[in-house]
Amino acid sequence: MRHDDGAPGFVGRRREVARLVQALRAVPAVVLVEGDAGVGKSALVGRALAEAEVPGERVLTGRCHPVAEPSPYGPLLDALRRGRPVLAGVAEMPPSAGALRTWLPDLADLLPEGTAGAAADERYRLTQGLQALLGALGEVVLLVEDAQWADRATRELLLLLARDPHPGLSLVVTYRPEELPDGVPVLGTAYRCPPGVSGGLLRIEPLDEAEVLELARTVLGTGTGTGTGGAAGPAAAPVSSAGVAAGAGLASGAGPGAGPGTVPAVARLLYERSGGLPAAIVEDLAALQEDGRQTDPVAFLSGAKLARGLRDAVAERLAGLGAEARAVVETVAVLEEPAGEGLIAEVSALPAEQVSPGLVEALRAGVLSEPEPARYAFRWEPARQVAYRRIPGPTRSALHRRAIDALRTGRPQPLARIAAHTRAIGDRDAWQQAAEAAADQAVEQGDTEVAGPLLRELLAETDLAPERRGRAARALSGLAANAAYDAASTEVLADIIADPRLPVADRGEVRLTLGLRVAVQGGDRAGFALIEQAADELIAERPARAARALVALAMNERDGAGAAVRERMAKAAAALESEPDEEVAAAYRATRLTFQAREGDPELWPELDRLPRDASSPELVRQTTRALFNVGDIAMETGHDQRAGRLLAESRALARQAAISYLECYSRIALLRLDGLAGRWQGLEERFETIGTEYPDVAMARVERAMLFGRMAASRGRLAVARAEFESAARYGERESQVTTAIRAAAGLGAVELVERGAEAAAAVLAPAVAMLRQAGAWARAGELLPIAVEAVRGVGDEGAARHLTEEAAEAIDGTDAPAAHAGLALARGVLLEGTDSCGAIESYREARDAWRGIGRPYEVAKAEERLARALADRDPQTAAERLAAAEATYTTLGAASDAARCQHVRRDLGLGRMASPGRRGYGEALSPRERQVAELVGQGVSNQDIAQALFLSPRTVEHHVASVLRKLGVGRKDVAEALAETES
Repeated sequence: MRHDDGAPGFVGRRREVARLVQALRAVPAVVLVEGDAGVGKSALVGRALAEAEVPGERVLTGRCHPVAEPSPYGPLLDALRRGRPVLAGVAEMPPSAGALRTWLPDLADLLPEGTAGAAADERYRLTQGLQALLGALGEVVLLVEDAQWADRATRELLLLLARDPHPGLSLVVTYRPEELPDGVPVLGTAYRCPPGVSGGLLRIEPLDEAEVLELARTVLGTGTGTGTGGAAGPAAAPVSSAGVAAGAGLASGAGPGAGPGTVPAVARLLYERSGGLPAAIVEDLAALQEDGRQTDPVAFLSGAKLARGLRDAVAERLAGLGAEARAVVETVAVLEEPAGEGLIAEVSALPAEQVSPGLVEALRAGVLSEPEPARYAFRWEPARQVAYRRIPGPTRSALHRRAIDALRTGRPQPLARIAAHTRAIGDRDAWQQAAEAAADQAVEQGDTEVAGPLLRELLAETDLAPERRGRAARALSGLAANAAYDAASTEVLADIIADPRLPVADRGEVRLTLGLRVAVQGGDRAGFALIEQAADELIAERPARAARALVALAMNERDGAGAAVRERMAKAAAALESEPDEEVAAAYRATRLTFQAREGDPELWPELDRLPRDASSPELVRQTTRALFNVGDIAMETGHDQRAGRLLAESRALARQAAISYLECYSRIALLRLDGLAGRWQGLEERFETIGTEYPDVAMARVERAMLFGRMAASRGRLAVARAEFESAARYGERESQVTTAIRAAAGLGAVELVERGAEAAAAVLAPAVAMLRQAGAWARAGELLPIAVEAVRGVGDEGAARHLTEEAAEAIDGTDAPAAHAGLALARGVLLEGTDSCGAIESYREARDAWRGIGRPYEVAKAEERLARALADRDPQTAAERLAAAEATYTTLGAASDAARCQHVRRDLGLGRMASPGRRGYGEALSPRERQVAELVGQGVSNQDIAQALFLSPRTVEHHVASVLRKLGVGRKDVAEALAETES
């Protein structure tokens, strides 16, 4: 029998479930499970009972109800009535259990005859009879739900059972602490968990944002929400969200299960609307399912009422308050932020002596809380919204007006709060003036989270004065320049430049920001058309800003724009001469440093040291941060990994300090990529998932995730997944203004094609990338592409083209400071010389291996070692075997199972023999190394056929290993990943 209401999924609360399961397995146990209404106490208990494998007939459940005069012992007697199946199997019942016959007439045929006694002894005999009956039943769980509504007699009897439980009893009591009579603990102040009894207090908190995201993904039937083109996530399914078992699911691909970026946005909105209460979340998800016609679930939820269960629960608590407490609660709902007694008294217009009792009553009722000393607020924002909407209009307006008067006395005045209250009373003119002043104050204080929404709301006003519209547009544009990319802000900027009322130069400023966001942060070179148009709009009135646009245009490497770089930089310099501007000059310098990094210029590094790190101008700091990031990012391409790490760490720190969120985001992503290059693969998937959730609209997060996942999937033999990831990255590379992503994606995809479909298919993928490389002159960044391109061209029999490409690259990178390009060239030379000059190939592979080792990329080192071993096989088998073993060891350490298996296959094919070992050992019921490789692939959902291909095994051998894995782990195929994680932990 299931105890989780039949829900096939469960989200969050693993620690709480584990604690309860542990207590249920260590009887006797007393567990008090407390939490607010809708937080998920019942579902959590049900989940724990299921995991503890407690038979359903041995769970005796009694529920308390919110009635005025509950029946004495009612929930306990209800629970015992459910014990008939177990009671029927008891051979001998203690005589004292007969006292229950009159209380449990439905079980009279199973109970002994009662003994007569005085009426005064009735309670004693009932207690003894209950304990005797529970003792006779053996190991049972007595579950009492909603004990906040229990009558006094029931609570006292529960106390007696808890203080002296029989050896087989697990007593589990759930309740809402804020609704306990007089705030007294559920079992009274005298209760202490007795020695030898497991359990204790288990407090259940609302779900956090990450858990709500997990729940949304489970129910919406969407995987990661990062949109990299990988395999689809699990199909939609009903879920028990650590508190509510529900049949709310959404058909995959229908309505709310739309685009990949939808799930994180829906999850954020669900959290805001529910305060993390699972009951409210699942109710919202059920509403989404019912409204399956909706294609935009965010818009649907934004316009929907809060969950009825949440509204009813809040309304019930508000209805029980007295007049003073209601007035206090209404005031706190209007003030919105935590407030002290003085402000509450001033805004509520209550006498000071009435505020304190009202606060005490609201606190005891669980309506308000004290988040900081002597400051009072609603426990959850959704509850505040419910209370606010229940305030009559005239009363609400009066409260807002008194709030404005009270807040204006503050120094400095909290202008954003004043603006919000002004808008709430419907005074549009006053609100526009207050909102502009509040936005200016927020910008000055660096509070972009306040300034942005205020400016967007201002610009949405149809009757906004032209001068105010221009100021707001420029201010929002300035904020957007530093913010991480998001679709909403980009749409707002697009709407602004479409407004004919905006002055030309102001439109140019906004268009420049929009173009930079689209081209640089959004990764779409279509933004350069906007930047070019902005330069034309700015040149007459604001030549310095036109120079900034020209500098940005120079960054485009695609569509032949690279040829115009010098011309645009010269025009920018001329514009700066006519209107000197220190900040635009800093952008000019940062762009010039970026070009030096692209070209592998050895003179670059001293220039970086001269950049201003502590300038007073935010724009100067931004351009320094931009230069550090750009050079650090390119340093990874050119093979200066250690320098890249230092530069990116510095750019991240400066970006955080200066609140430049998009550069902080970029730096974090680049540092993750650097970890991947350095072989620190453990946990990288999860870290990319985290940053993708944090910045769902940032294209760079998606493409770097795809590139990393593609490489890791290929190394593990999951070629279909690798192909999908690299193709996703390639689609992004087609749009981007820089050639690097397209080149890297082509290198990864070409390697997959070479393995799966041969040299001809690989050459077809790589030819456009090589042409792009030549057109952009990006040879210093060709370390990944060169070897695979030479191998593919040589594989189709075009030795001349392979030699020409190698010689062309050698000439281009001669004298450049680009270690990765030189390492890639050495590897490409080795490929070119194989079969014609074995000594030259061996020397080239050694050079490549040593170069990659110096850079610090173990995976590349292993690939060079593997090629070196093949080249050495005929001339020096012993050294070849050692080099192959070194490659295999690195692959194994990284988790590159397919690459490691290929080394074993090569060893057999080349007759290099097995490496020395102390002898074959038996693994008993533990997984052997090969079985662990197979188990990891099974856990990733790989088919037997693909496992055979990845590990170079026959299908029959794979079947044997899979059967052994399932037997040793004791699970089915779909549970292998979880079982494997448990064995590792």
